[in-house]
Amino acid sequence: MLEIKATETLQEGSIFGQITSMDHEQLVVCHDQATGLKAIIGIHNTILGPALGGTRMWPYASEKEAITDVLRLSRGMSFKNSLAGLNLGGGKAVILGNPKLKNEAFLRRFGRFIESLGGRYVTAEDVNMNTADMEYIRMETKHVAGLPQIKGGSGDPSPVTAFGTYMGMKAAANKAFGSDSLQGKKIGVQGVGQVGKYLIEYLIKEGAEVLVTDIFEDKLKQVAKATGALAVDPNLIYDLQMDIYAPCALGATVNDETIDRLKCRVIAGAANNQLKDEEKHGKILMEKGIIYAPDFLINAGGVINVGAEYLGGYHKDIVFKQTEKIYDTCLSILNKAESENIPAQQAAIEVAKARIEAMGRVKLPF
Repeated sequence: MLEIKATETLQEGSIFGQITSMDHEQLVVCHDQATGLKAIIGIHNTILGPALGGTRMWPYASEKEAITDVLRLSRGMSFKNSLAGLNLGGGKAVILGNPKLKNEAFLRRFGRFIESLGGRYVTAEDVNMNTADMEYIRMETKHVAGLPQIKGGSGDPSPVTAFGTYMGMKAAANKAFGSDSLQGKKIGVQGVGQVGKYLIEYLIKEGAEVLVTDIFEDKLKQVAKATGALAVDPNLIYDLQMDIYAPCALGATVNDETIDRLKCRVIAGAANNQLKDEEKHGKILMEKGIIYAPDFLINAGGVINVGAEYLGGYHKDIVFKQTEKIYDTCLSILNKAESENIPAQQAAIEVAKARIEAMGRVKLPF
């Protein structure tokens, strides 16, 4: 295991340069030749508590792309956990490769790497990882959440993530349209994975007109048929007239190529890191009059769920009540952004950092 700590700043673009510029505490590179495991764990901040954030597995085009992703994701987890009021820091892990590589030995080896961190990082499921995978990881470390309910865990966190996203979307709609009702609103949901599917159910139930898209045609057709939503070509979603755009797949879909094509009043979805360049694109959205509900704020339901499991005393009703508060937090952030004439992303980061800094005067990092 190669461990790199953010203790110095080197030239721009270097690993130390990246982790220092994003204010990370630690980057851990894990490799096991026998199983083929290649993983990177990013620990951004542990002032509020151990760094909790899921593991995703993806066939990254390069190691550089994987490092960039884990750094952005772990930083977002610090802000997400802070805004959610959790006593947990921010971390994330990525496993490089095709998800078909996963097996018991592969996942248990990854669990050993997590265990070696002594509780500084706690994992859970993310893209291409599931509760069964967490069972294997749990065989080697106690620092894992998102276990199946039959094993005493909280199960799949996707329904809670979707509920929180729904609450944040309603708050953003309230800000944009003067009412949080989504009835009759045309909403484009990009990505029909677990979270996307549950979100679509909430929207359909409220009477929204839902457009759905996904790069996997079979999944798209299945969800459209099951929910009555209208399936659209993935390449056309940015050009369609809609009230709300809900990115629920991978990040960076709000970028130089798409931002001028979007015809919506609100962006509110479950995907992480939706703004390719948070400073640049956040400002453009503000100038265009598009209300942006910061992703790390409104998709926090999942981490609220697994956090409750890890910290003990899990109660589903309490988790949903806590997740419901995302509505008020989101509205507060959007009001702050408006009153201070700053992008919503910046407003959310400021509030998240303020809590971390306040706690930093009380306690040391985990």
